[in-house]
Amino acid sequence: MEKPIVNGSHCHNQLWFIIRASFVFCLVLLCLDYSVLSGVKNGVFPLVSQSFSGSQKTNNATQLAAIDEISVPNPISSDAHQDFPFRENNYNITLANVTDPCSGKYIYVHRLPTRFNNGILRDCRNLIKWFNMCPSLMNSGFGPKVVKPQGVLSRKNWFETNQFMLELIFHQRIKQYKCLTNDSSMASAVYVPFYAGLDVGRYLWGYNTSVRDSAAYGVADWLRKQHEWNRMFGQDHFFVAGRIAWDFRRQTNNESEWGSKLMNLPEFMNITMLSIESSSWSNEFAIPYPTYFHPLRNINVVHWQKRTRTRKRRYLFCFAGAPRSTMKGSIRGEIINQCLSAPNRTCKFLDCKAEGNKCDAPVEVIKVFRDCNFCLQPPGDSYTRRSTFDSIISGCIPVFFHPYSAYAQYIWYFPKNYTKYSVYIPQNDIKNGNVSINRVLSRFSEHRISEMRKEVVKLIPKVIYANPKSRFERFEDAIDIALKKVTERVNKVGEVMKEGKDPTVDFAAGNQWKLKLAGIVGDQALETLF
Repeated sequence: MEKPIVNGSHCHNQLWFIIRASFVFCLVLLCLDYSVLSGVKNGVFPLVSQSFSGSQKTNNATQLAAIDEISVPNPISSDAHQDFPFRENNYNITLANVTDPCSGKYIYVHRLPTRFNNGILRDCRNLIKWFNMCPSLMNSGFGPKVVKPQGVLSRKNWFETNQFMLELIFHQRIKQYKCLTNDSSMASAVYVPFYAGLDVGRYLWGYNTSVRDSAAYGVADWLRKQHEWNRMFGQDHFFVAGRIAWDFRRQTNNESEWGSKLMNLPEFMNITMLSIESSSWSNEFAIPYPTYFHPLRNINVVHWQKRTRTRKRRYLFCFAGAPRSTMKGSIRGEIINQCLSAPNRTCKFLDCKAEGNKCDAPVEVIKVFRDCNFCLQPPGDSYTRRSTFDSIISGCIPVFFHPYSAYAQYIWYFPKNYTKYSVYIPQNDIKNGNVSINRVLSRFSEHRISEMRKEVVKLIPKVIYANPKSRFERFEDAIDIALKKVTERVNKVGEVMKEGKDPTVDFAAGNQWKLKLAGIVGDQALETLF
């Protein structure tokens, strides 16, 4: 017979062990339950939130050596588009409640055949008839670094940038855009990296229309075959052109007519074009000409702003340029005459036609503009000038003679109240000899000039193209602003489509100058500009 257990102390110890184990088990369950409750905040389950944060880290594109290749990890799985329930402890949690900082901002980059971008650059000696453009391709399109700033420029961040390099500069910078995606279904906008200006620039002189239009037709045909095209038939697409819009608006097949017919092709009527100068069409938007200043950090911008704001100026006004004697109606000759005949220390003239032209040298241009209160910006071969942006980064107040030179152009960049940062003198008053530029500008008090210069200096970050390696936290540069405005435009088109309306209405409408002007100066100011 088995002997019964009669040891009371042993039984007592077993009882306490069971009690303690039960207590620990209950405590663990309580902690687990509390972690779930505390983690559910505004309906978001913590594990989902952690997973999303990890995916956000993949938003930044990796800069690649190949100009025409961009590889971007998929930022968020396709499940993010579904409002599916996650059930835990009777709580329904959805991913829709997670805040996505890139919502409505995603951009997809088409992988165009290299003949439409990188392949064009291989012929760099012939990109423009009279210049070897190969050095301009250096440093992501910024060109050679300025090695001798001569005390005029800051030691770093300055380059000999050609004004036609915008396509390459933009393409290199967009690789660093924080909201790129490889999933085109998530994208608000689709970027087409076609170097339209560099392409047509090779054929503007001495080539027939079929040669000038060849790449335009090729890109249009390629786009039609992509499934991204069928979503909005191109109205969510955009591209960047480093030449003025007039170079892409040929109306006929007459060999003597200028430019290509790119923007008159049916496909490109549905695409938004960003260029250094727009026309009156509503699917064209002007963005700044590339200047010489491409800062890497916020502090570089701040230091330069302070330097330009506090600079003592020796001249009332200045002009850097050359006459246009063969152009009917040009006022440049009269402007040069008024500058040269002005009293001593009133006007400084930098002759861009003289032997040893200094107007393409960053140090020489900025040296003149930094010493002037006002910089004259009359039309040249077209309405706009790169000089406008050279003057702004120099803290020199621009003086315009035609509303299409700035006010109807850079509506994303310049204040609506144009009198805060610029002076407007109607060009007809100059043609007719009714106005003395010296008298007009002499009426501005020192206090008023100082206030206007402050506004000009505020514009500097907006009109520069930052180094592709930069990560501005304080400022938005010209590309940041352009991408923000493009995605806003596309999102509005999407809203129109959701409402069942026709999105093609006014998407690419001509004769929009006054509407563009109203957008920047306001309806009441229109009468003063004509």
